[in-house]
Amino acid sequence: MRTVIYPGSFDPITNGHLDVIQRAARLFDRVVVAVAENDSKTPLFSLRERRGLVEQAVAPFPGVEVDTFAGLLVDYAQRHAAQAIIRGLRAISDFEFEFQLALMNRKLNERVETIFMMPKDTYTFLSSRIVKEICRLGGDISAFVPPGVEAALKRKLLPAVQPKKRTAAARGRSGKR
Repeated sequence: MRTVIYPGSFDPITNGHLDVIQRAARLFDRVVVAVAENDSKTPLFSLRERRGLVEQAVAPFPGVEVDTFAGLLVDYAQRHAAQAIIRGLRAISDFEFEFQLALMNRKLNERVETIFMMPKDTYTFLSSRIVKEICRLGGDISAFVPPGVEAALKRKLLPAVQPKKRTAAARGRSGKR
């Protein structure tokens, strides 16, 4: 069975991620979407929330499973008998960092290959960070994330509209007591 690991923080998962996952599922028998516990980042969603959102988003895709991990990616890949790691590239700016990671992973375990995949051109501008910012500012993110993610982002980022409480002074001016 050909297995590939698609790691990431997925904070949150976007339609660009889903595009890469769908295409990877056509190339491999088993795709493990590995949600990373990363101490160097401060995610909006907890590890458990991110895993749940990813599970919901990939549920329709056969051969795709979701897991969490911490530690070295190559060790995780070896434990899952993976032949490869998928890394997404949106733009040239992603390449240098991803290339360094790939070379280091090869040095740590030469049996695990790294495959770079680009999302469809309609998603090359998309990042979790940008989606969160658009949502925080009240913009429409429905074209960028699955519906469950959109709802979760709105719950986290958009303050609930609360009716204003009237003060005693305001009630007195209106003549109501």
